[in-house]
Amino acid sequence: MPKPAPVTPDAPALIRRPLLTQQWLDLAFVHWAVEPDVVAHLLPAGTVPDTHDGVTYVGLVAFRMHRVGWLRLPGVPYLGTFPETNVRLYSVDAHGRRGVVFRSMDASRLIPVAMGRFGFRLPYVWSRMSVRAVGDTVTYTSSRRWPGPRGAGGRITVRRGERIEEPTELEHFLTARWGMHNAFFGGREPLAFLPNHHPRWPLYRAELVTCEENLIAAAGLPAPSDAPVSVLYSPGVPVRLGRPARPAGIPTP
Repeated sequence: MPKPAPVTPDAPALIRRPLLTQQWLDLAFVHWAVEPDVVAHLLPAGTVPDTHDGVTYVGLVAFRMHRVGWLRLPGVPYLGTFPETNVRLYSVDAHGRRGVVFRSMDASRLIPVAMGRFGFRLPYVWSRMSVRAVGDTVTYTSSRRWPGPRGAGGRITVRRGERIEEPTELEHFLTARWGMHNAFFGGREPLAFLPNHHPRWPLYRAELVTCEENLIAAAGLPAPSDAPVSVLYSPGVPVRLGRPARPAGIPTP
């Protein structure tokens, strides 16, 4: 593997002709450190764990997806708006592109779940979900419906703290991820990279008030036994997703 591209808090390139537009709102980023060997076998061929000071991370990211739209069409208010909770890992490919790999993506709208699973080969799961904000706390709940394991889910509550004016290198590493690696196409070289673009994250320190979940174990990872090493909150950003690029290609904005 070549040297990974630098971690940059701003997107490296503008996506002028987006495949999808959306907003990610009220995000909780909860992360645990793991040894790279623990997760390497869960990444797609052609990628290895991305590391910071020799360690990689398992992320539990809960948020509200808002007004998903195709191409440059207006976002859809109902079908394109729903809670989502992801279990994700950190990856780098043979071109040095840093990204994330989703192990599970729980969402509360069946049609987007079906489109994500069968159209993009993403690990979407249909769940009962809610996001409720009261004062400076936000609570995310989920319970899996299909395809399972039925009942997997959790309850996460974070309390927002002060605004982070200068995020640390680790905080940039965990949040400034400008694409995903996934087997979108199939065939002999299934790995592809789907780029994204959004403004720099507005980040806040956060306290993990409640964390009752089995989504990480359901995603094939060891259940966390220690407290997370990072808990962050963001009010959100508008996002553009580009078109998937095959391994031999370059993401085309």
